[in-house]
Amino acid sequence: MKELSVNHLLGIKYINKNDIDLIFETADHFKEVINRPIKKVPSLRDITIANIFFENSTRTKLSFELAQKRLSADVISFSAAQSSVKKGETLIDTVNNILSMKVDMVVMRHANPGAAHFLSQNVKASIVNAGDGAHEHPTQALLDSYSIREKLGDVAGKKVVIVGDILHSRVALSNIYALQMQGAEVKVCGPKTLIPKYIESLGVKVEPNLRKALEWCDVANMLRVQNERMDVNYFPSTREYAQQYGVDKTLLESLNKEIVIMHPGPINRGVEITSEVADSGQSVILNQVENGVAIRMAVIYLLASKIQ
Repeated sequence: MKELSVNHLLGIKYINKNDIDLIFETADHFKEVINRPIKKVPSLRDITIANIFFENSTRTKLSFELAQKRLSADVISFSAAQSSVKKGETLIDTVNNILSMKVDMVVMRHANPGAAHFLSQNVKASIVNAGDGAHEHPTQALLDSYSIREKLGDVAGKKVVIVGDILHSRVALSNIYALQMQGAEVKVCGPKTLIPKYIESLGVKVEPNLRKALEWCDVANMLRVQNERMDVNYFPSTREYAQQYGVDKTLLESLNKEIVIMHPGPINRGVEITSEVADSGQSVILNQVENGVAIRMAVIYLLASKIQ
């Protein structure tokens, strides 16, 4: 049986193209499973997984829990807001206490970049990074690429523009790594204040004009503005942001071709995209949500098969 080159999924930059292909092949199988009348397989009946979320999450947390239950794993979920972390307990103590309950795998979201990597070096369990600060969100990038492949047949050779708050987005960085690894061309578009200074060192071009970016691309991945990560104002007002970097039906229909619209959620309707665009035939936003379960099933299954 083919297996992943890693024991943890900490970020896209730690895996290779063969890993991505294997995850997609496995996800194809699981996508078929979750569309059956009986949506469960007994693959991970003897595996216990802890979901540890130190930051708020709705879709990612539910998606991971559903993926784990579809694989018949035992699942425990932990929210930092109601935990001993509030009393000053360290991250390693918290996780080691959970692992002493004989947990095999930890899915973790944390506000600090590198938290998942730090944990992988200090505890005996397989770690899946569900987002570490503004650093990486590997399963989101995988499901985004998988959704492009499903819609357009392949990722190689496609032109993808990521629009919005690139500076604070872990989704953007993971997507850049994943798309380039699969042979796609990537540009970013957004206010100058929300584009990181190092971006061109990643082989990514900056297109400040939204219309030009959309005319160039096959796929537009629209990111929300992450107000919760901002301690200063990066642009004058939400209204002005929407006028310059928001996609509405008129703009979409005025392009000389049909492009694919993606969004990792949650959507600020009327800011980065209007409801008409989000709910249009060009949008694959709900496909992304469905594919998220299949991708996370694949990642968990492949990592669990390496646990001794």
